[in-house]
Amino acid sequence: MNFLKTVFASFIGFILGVIILFLLGFFILISISWSSNPEPYISNNSVLTIKLMGNIPDRVQESPFDKLLRNKELSQVSLKNFKMNLEKAATDKRIKGIWLQMDYLTASWATLQDVRNKLVRFRKKTGKFIYCSTGDIGYNEKSYYVATAADSIFSPPESYFEFDGFYLQTTFYKGLMDKLGIEPEISREGKYKSAVEPFIRKDYSEANKQQLNELLKDVNDTFLKAVSQRSGHSEQELEGWLNESPHITARYAFKNHLIDALLYPNEVRQHLKHRLGVGDFSDLNTVPFDRYTKVSPSKAGLTVPNTQNRIAVIYAEGEIVPMSPTESPLDQTRYITASDFRNELNEIEADPDIKALVVRVNSPGGSGSTSDLIWKMLEDTKKKMPVIVSMGSLAASGGYYISVAADTIVAMPNTITGSIGVFGTKFNAKKMFNDKLGITFDVVKSSKYADWMIQTKPFTDTEAKAFQHFIDEFYHTFVNRVAKSRGLRPSFVDSIAQGRIWTGQDALKEHLVDVLGDLDDAIGIAAKKAGIQKYTVVMYPHPKSFLETFTHSLDAQTSTWINTFYPGGHEISRIARYIHENPRQVQALLPVTIDVH
Repeated sequence: MNFLKTVFASFIGFILGVIILFLLGFFILISISWSSNPEPYISNNSVLTIKLMGNIPDRVQESPFDKLLRNKELSQVSLKNFKMNLEKAATDKRIKGIWLQMDYLTASWATLQDVRNKLVRFRKKTGKFIYCSTGDIGYNEKSYYVATAADSIFSPPESYFEFDGFYLQTTFYKGLMDKLGIEPEISREGKYKSAVEPFIRKDYSEANKQQLNELLKDVNDTFLKAVSQRSGHSEQELEGWLNESPHITARYAFKNHLIDALLYPNEVRQHLKHRLGVGDFSDLNTVPFDRYTKVSPSKAGLTVPNTQNRIAVIYAEGEIVPMSPTESPLDQTRYITASDFRNELNEIEADPDIKALVVRVNSPGGSGSTSDLIWKMLEDTKKKMPVIVSMGSLAASGGYYISVAADTIVAMPNTITGSIGVFGTKFNAKKMFNDKLGITFDVVKSSKYADWMIQTKPFTDTEAKAFQHFIDEFYHTFVNRVAKSRGLRPSFVDSIAQGRIWTGQDALKEHLVDVLGDLDDAIGIAAKKAGIQKYTVVMYPHPKSFLETFTHSLDAQTSTWINTFYPGGHEISRIARYIHENPRQVQALLPVTIDVH
């Protein structure tokens, strides 16, 4: 018997050893493959192909796991690598033009403006062509907006072409709360602070409708202006078409000169060959975006500044929270915490070569107290070097709170910002537990109000007033922080605050931001304030290690698969996290995603 046990144990050990060796070899091979980054050969008379689809984040980290699972020709395009590749292509004599291969885009309008502006500048600066085409998915209005930067726009004759206007839709949970027997007890400051409306209403309030309609108007105006410039139709004429019967065909777009030709992808390829003087039976030299990313700036003809001066860029992305949630390894949501911010600032301030700081804010806000801590950190850093904020898609509520510490605030015209207001929530679930589930509670306490925050009893009048006072005090602090930083009267700030959201261009009129521009503009302002002309840019947080990247990528892929088969899972988990937030946390947050479709 002992002999059999020994043999069995040895067999199990052998199998485990083989598995471990296999995994170790697998990781080594992937690591070698991923880390080896040879300079690719680029032929003369080449066309840079860029596939744009889905979201366009500020930056991405190249992932070995993605390389295994994803089409080799597809690479996640970020604003960072998009900008760099355009800069290289502008000076690279081997690159004669760009072929945008467009599919359904979901990026924010501020991001789309940034992408389109970069394409327009590329054409004006270089004289090189940009062709844009699509396949069977076709153009939605976001992808067509970017396409208007191109010399020529093509589509297969039977593809989709969305041209029907814009809308916002919000999910309201009051009916669900009523059915479950959960009573939201909410205190807020600001009549436009609509973040809590989904829990207490079944539709938009009039104040919320007003600000959302103005947001839609700005997006619509941005879209019509771009289409008008490209097509030659007046904005009034285009507006009239949008209010006719909906049109969703490429044939309609071609008939009305919104696109230039009805061509299949292989016909676009032939068109490019003729443009470059390539024979029908010769190959078209195309360079995929991912491959061109590996081309060094110097090989492309860019001059790399020879200087030790550096400008740091911190990417502040996601909700602002006291501590990053760690309950689920599959949750790849980004968060901003005070401890992470402090670590990054410590490293920046300890580097004598860093002359200025740019904070790239993409955040709906979050915890009021955490926002205040980060604001104070940036206030202290500002005493040591210039601090500039560059607002991306969203810098609202707590995202705006941390921004007001900067010397200068730069926003895109369609950045969603402002929302100077706060709220706090406590959910009374007593009815659900008692009547729906048959669960009852009892409590003993040392003082009268020791249990006032528990979620199985309603507020008394005294407790409700105390909670509102808690909210009012933070709102007063928020308004005064803005007033002092922006050189405005507190009464004026209060009049434009009230939780109201503004687009970047409207925020400029209200003196909530200083300049309209992108991240490059913010970096330029930082250099000017630091008194330097030549500099390099260093990004924070630093890229992850190989193992961290591989694990993160595996989790992200699994999360993507789950959301593909159960798309409501992410939203439900988000609401669940929100409901269980500590009610002692004042929320300077936009929990409802504002996405104009």
